[in-house]
Amino acid sequence: MSWLSRKSRKLLPAWPRLSATDLLHDLAYRRLWTSILISSFGGQVTLLALPLTAAVLLHASPTQMGLLTAMEILPFVLFSLPAGVWLDRVRKLPVYVVGECTIGVVVASVPLAWWAGWLSFAWLYVCAFVIGIVYTIAGSAAQIVLTQVVARDRLVEAHAKNALASSGAEVAGPGLAGALIKVVGAPLALLVDAVLVSISAAILRGIAIHEQPARPRGRGVAAMAQFLAELKAGVRFVARHRLLVALALVVGGWQACYNAALVVQILFATRTLGLSEQAVGLSYTGMGVGTIIASVFGNRISRRLGPGPSLVLGIAICGCGWLLLSLAPANVWGVAAFSLTLMMFSTGAVFIFINFLALRQAVTPAPLLGRMTSTMRWLILIPAGPGALLGGWLGEHSGLRTSLAVAGGGALLLAVAASRLDVIRAVKRLPSPERDEDWLGAEADVRRAAAI
Repeated sequence: MSWLSRKSRKLLPAWPRLSATDLLHDLAYRRLWTSILISSFGGQVTLLALPLTAAVLLHASPTQMGLLTAMEILPFVLFSLPAGVWLDRVRKLPVYVVGECTIGVVVASVPLAWWAGWLSFAWLYVCAFVIGIVYTIAGSAAQIVLTQVVARDRLVEAHAKNALASSGAEVAGPGLAGALIKVVGAPLALLVDAVLVSISAAILRGIAIHEQPARPRGRGVAAMAQFLAELKAGVRFVARHRLLVALALVVGGWQACYNAALVVQILFATRTLGLSEQAVGLSYTGMGVGTIIASVFGNRISRRLGPGPSLVLGIAICGCGWLLLSLAPANVWGVAAFSLTLMMFSTGAVFIFINFLALRQAVTPAPLLGRMTSTMRWLILIPAGPGALLGGWLGEHSGLRTSLAVAGGGALLLAVAASRLDVIRAVKRLPSPERDEDWLGAEADVRRAAAI
């Protein structure tokens, strides 16, 4: 029997093994990674089905597509700062779980509204706004949960592995989503996302995280004074940190360019290139290829070039991709350019965010992670709304190619400007977090307010 088992093992293919120090050996991180993988497949359905519902079923104009994107961004501007204070007072994992469940309910409401005959732009605007609220609060909680599971010095590696989890969905997801949309229609395809995020939420509930969030003291006026003082402390910490300010400016500028291109991307594919819903889905597999490339090599490149230069490289790659699409002909070469642009975007975006997230988390003391995360997300997404509206306006009045060209040219100029900033260019490794005594002054007002 033992001879047979040895013989059978020799006949099996040699599967690659994880190294002894691989993060996936950690049970908590493995559950988190699995949840991200499953949720990403559902996200790929929504990524295609929601804009296709607006573009094809409701015949959206470029301006309406811009408004749809802006409605999802608006909650970041309105709620990010107070959400950061609240997150530093509560356990983050339950917030993350509730957020996943809420996304499932919201996306499921679209096919239900379509079936009942209520589907309209007003309904999609409300859905986008609620999704934006979830991303504002639960999205920040998710980023903090990662720092509770993974050591600070391995954050770039963790973010790269998370991107690799998403890349599997980005390779297979768009093709499957496109076929699903062709068979059942874009609205009904959203039910798949609702099921998958529910499974993701169930997996998240099993992660063991031990934390002791700060508890507010006092009631009424005293509690409000403490809340405002804590909010100011988080903003002040970011404002006084040169690296965080530079990152906010650079990534905020990239967000404006990205959203200007995003709002016309589907319209360009369906109207200029004449792609069907299924063909759009197949083209989106290029995003998965780009994410895999960046996820596999991103950590290595970051170690070689440094987190700062790697972030700048990502912005330049995205800009080249959008410029390429703005010049794409309306034939088979244009379709190939569309897929290549998506690949370049995802490659660049992974380079940007695995370094951006790791840098900002690395320099922040644990008690300020919630406020720093929300403040940074607020700062970088303020330009996103105007970028989306500008892209939609240019697409309607000057043509879809103009929006893509402005986005690409703006990103390349931004990359050149960022490469000249010493505070970013000189970052060759992850810095250490600030010492408690360095930010104690920013927290002093909080502690005085708590004592009232």
